[in-house]
Amino acid sequence: MGLEQFAHDVFDAQPFSQHLGARLTMVGPDSAELTVPITDQLKQQHGYVHGGVISYLADNSITFAGGLALGGNALTSEFKINYLRPAVGSVLVGRSVAKHVGKRQAVCQCEIYAVQDGEETLCAIAQGTVVSARS
Repeated sequence: MGLEQFAHDVFDAQPFSQHLGARLTMVGPDSAELTVPITDQLKQQHGYVHGGVISYLADNSITFAGGLALGGNALTSEFKINYLRPAVGSVLVGRSVAKHVGKRQAVCQCEIYAVQDGEETLCAIAQGTVVSARS
């Protein structure tokens, strides 16, 4: 089984991702893209996407990019996020790429976009470290 199929199998086995309606829309040798449809249930009191949903998208896309770069199963060991502007639209897109890959860890960056009427607006940037889950 190739890494792309492995990534899709892992994603499909994540109950929380399924609960949010998230999709793994692109995988590469060191990158990943995930999307989440914006629904009223994912918004906070001002009508913006809740920061926890944006954080989920950053964390999970970083983990997939790092895991693919490391060649298999992986876990996030840490990440930080900067919220740049409120997320409004119909879908969130998280795009991550591994910027440095070592033997046991990968450092990844993620950009989160809110898409409204086909136009993307950058709403958050995150960086994280992903470690191999192999023992």
